[in-house]
Amino acid sequence: MNLREIDLNLLVVFLEVLDTRGISAAAQNLGLSQPAVSNALARLRTTFDDALFVRTPSGMQPTPLAEQLAGPVSSALAQLQHTLNQRGEAFDPATSTRRFTIAMTDVAEVYFLPDLAPRCAALAPNVRIHIVRSHERTLQNAMADGQIDLAIGANSDFSDSYYQQRLFRQECVTIFRAGHALSHGELTLERFRAASHLWVSESTSPYDRIAHALDKAGIRARASYEVPSFLAVPLIVARSELVATVPRKLADSVATAFGLALARPPVKLPLLQTHTFWHRRFHHDAGHRWLRTTIAEIFAD
Repeated sequence: MNLREIDLNLLVVFLEVLDTRGISAAAQNLGLSQPAVSNALARLRTTFDDALFVRTPSGMQPTPLAEQLAGPVSSALAQLQHTLNQRGEAFDPATSTRRFTIAMTDVAEVYFLPDLAPRCAALAPNVRIHIVRSHERTLQNAMADGQIDLAIGANSDFSDSYYQQRLFRQECVTIFRAGHALSHGELTLERFRAASHLWVSESTSPYDRIAHALDKAGIRARASYEVPSFLAVPLIVARSELVATVPRKLADSVATAFGLALARPPVKLPLLQTHTFWHRRFHHDAGHRWLRTTIAEIFAD
């Protein structure tokens, strides 16, 4: 039997007849006419090729097949009703045990989590946050499939199926250890080019626009070392004579902890715009909306 052949409303009638043991009583409880209930029962009998109910002096008695169907049908309809009832309910962060998956880069993780984690712990102690990395080519599919709830970053090529909210714009700055030669005097283009640079080769990220501008200014030619991400950059710079150009939010987050100084590079660099992104299927989800609002309250400029 194909499930498509079964009308959900017929199963509601089935359960009511099973409960009341009568056509008239079932019709009254359902707000239907007796002929309508009789017609529904006839359709069910055709679908299941079984009488389902037999008229006796004590009422409509179920056949063995009807008794076999009773439990699963009742459970399935109850679960469906429960789900429908929950659809419009408010999300309660204080009691929710929901898990949210957020895609972000390592540099975003350094900036966002130190403030997001304690806020979520205070407002939603049982909510779990799972941070993942996702390549731009697979990110949108993962979000559409529900594997990822939110993406945070400077991406710009999301399709019309996604909503976005801008959090902030930021410049890039050059960081170096406190006491470095560049910490004294004006940071001219000549001095900037002469320094030993730590190059971050995140070629598939929005940072590639920054890297392109630095490359045009001749900075890459001065790169003594190259790393694939920002994760170790603050520590490397703090313990060497290398300098690195990084997003301002990252620099501000780590400068004190690593004893770093920072300066605006003497090269015109594009601004990075950081957004939250989410698929439209989650736009009206109460829990999802709470998470987006919480992030915006903390980080939006």
